[in-house]
Amino acid sequence: MANSHGGYYPPVGFHFKVMFLGFSNDNDTRFQSVSGLNMEVDVETFKEGGENRFEHKLPGRTKYSDLVLKRGLLTDSLIIKWVMGFVQLREYEFFKPLLLHIHLLNENHETLKLWHVVDAWPKKWTISDFNAQENAVVIESLEISYKYFIVM
Repeated sequence: MANSHGGYYPPVGFHFKVMFLGFSNDNDTRFQSVSGLNMEVDVETFKEGGENRFEHKLPGRTKYSDLVLKRGLLTDSLIIKWVMGFVQLREYEFFKPLLLHIHLLNENHETLKLWHVVDAWPKKWTISDFNAQENAVVIESLEISYKYFIVM
């Protein structure tokens, strides 16, 4: 990828946005960190009769790690309303998996890479401790399970 000076460089990991398709507002796209964009193929082994030197290794199912999204606590977030509706109320309008788009952006705020996350649902929501002895922002963490992702 060429930068504005004609050279090539790897993209930076701090310029990104996360979109929960269907109800995100602009504030709900901003996160401090995204982790868990991992995939791994299970390995199945097969022992051949009479062959004791090795086992055959065959590819199995693909596994995807849960996503963890972190940001400063928002007091008016549609995402957190979805989480509460999904986890606590089990209301139909909230109790449905969503599509997520994670955009890695360039210096012009254009998408360099896109992770299309399919059938995402909230697994866990936590907020950081309240502590009168520290001068820290309240951080919320959202753990998301999903079926798979496609990199575009």
